[in-house]
Amino acid sequence: MNLSLLSILLGLGMAVPQVYGIARPQKFAAAVRKFPRNLPLGVALMLLGTAWFVWNVHNESVSDFAAFKPAMMIGFVAVGVLSCIFIQDFLAVRGLAVVMLLLAKLMVDTGRPHLGQTHWVWVIQTWAYVLVVAGIWFTVTPWRVRDLLNWGTATETRVRLGSALRLAFAIFIVLLGLTAFRAM
Repeated sequence: MNLSLLSILLGLGMAVPQVYGIARPQKFAAAVRKFPRNLPLGVALMLLGTAWFVWNVHNESVSDFAAFKPAMMIGFVAVGVLSCIFIQDFLAVRGLAVVMLLLAKLMVDTGRPHLGQTHWVWVIQTWAYVLVVAGIWFTVTPWRVRDLLNWGTATETRVRLGSALRLAFAIFIVLLGLTAFRAM
């Protein structure tokens, strides 16, 4: 995937929920508050993260663990599936954390070859590292995500303001994909 397409997809993916948050802040807030303990969404996110991680391991060419790769992949799949069964508390937050970490890897890997071409790549790289820190934090303290989401959705003003700020950032990312990253 090229950097332009990744930037456009990231921006659009981030923008869509923000438009809903601005248009219907009460419904958006109610949905966001239910997220941390949403078991079906948590299972979907954890299985997506597991599949994506196993795909990355499968495509890894490091010969140091090539002999162990099949066993490792079975173990990773087992951990992902068993997490859905035995660690259901805040599974959506943990699944989101896994997906955020993998998305950050994709962002860094896609942007790294273009660091010398434009300084705008640092926006994507910085965002990726923010996702890494957030993903680690979400994994370690998932209940704090619930508290943060409850604070961010406590009033209609906070919902609209937060959605507007995230929408502005999403539009900026799309514009980078259409302009600065166009040839990348």
